[in-house]
Amino acid sequence: MQRPQRTLGGNDYFPELLKLQVELTRVQEQVVAQGLRVAIVFEGRDSAGKGGAIKRITQHLDPRVCRVIALPAPTRREETQLCGIQRFVRHLPAAGEMVLFDRSWYSRSGVESVMGFATEDEVETFLQVVPDFERMLVRSGIHLSKYWFSITDEEQQLRFLMRIHDPMKQWKLSPMDLESRIRWEQYTKAKEEMFERTNIAEAPWYIVPGNDKKRARLNCISHLLGLMPYTDVPHEEVHLPQRVFNPDYEREVLPRDLYVPQKY
Repeated sequence: MQRPQRTLGGNDYFPELLKLQVELTRVQEQVVAQGLRVAIVFEGRDSAGKGGAIKRITQHLDPRVCRVIALPAPTRREETQLCGIQRFVRHLPAAGEMVLFDRSWYSRSGVESVMGFATEDEVETFLQVVPDFERMLVRSGIHLSKYWFSITDEEQQLRFLMRIHDPMKQWKLSPMDLESRIRWEQYTKAKEEMFERTNIAEAPWYIVPGNDKKRARLNCISHLLGLMPYTDVPHEEVHLPQRVFNPDYEREVLPRDLYVPQKY
């Protein structure tokens, strides 16, 4: 029997994370320089660590280049549009952009299926349509990656309890999250069918074991870098110009009430 790995400590985690984040800035430069279009889908059970991984990926990237899309529940109109896919299309990347989807069109085969928001026929149609949709994205030149963050039943229970008792994390726990605990096995069956039907050569699924959040983040970022061949983008040498001083300029004294009180 394989022994469980020790939890990754901060002394090991942070230096590695910083190295990977530096490489992500190089990827960003390549995306901009070559006008690439990058779309990354993050899926998984509630509290599996998707948001934490996305935060570390985007932490040092330019928000004008790298956008995070986390859409609310669909409106009644959006529910009827192209298998639940259509509302995500307008958020797909243009040239020189990276878009990270914190949950995606796969809500149709996940929460909407398990919670009964979509009928069996609607879910079946989605599973038939989405492989061709993703092939179309790839043929159009979009670099599409799909990650599933996986945690155990016990780990999810622990994380939910932590959210319940932590005032700064309670906002993360929705009534739908609590319902998902009851329907753990239904989510498992939905996930397995989703993998079977949508794990295509053009856009395969990559599963990230997420019980150890720090390892999950490092492994995900490292894998993502491996999917994006990149090189250094040539830069002109940067020189800081000298400030121009105008001897006739006198700075006006601003009213004290414009300043934030110095409480700290």
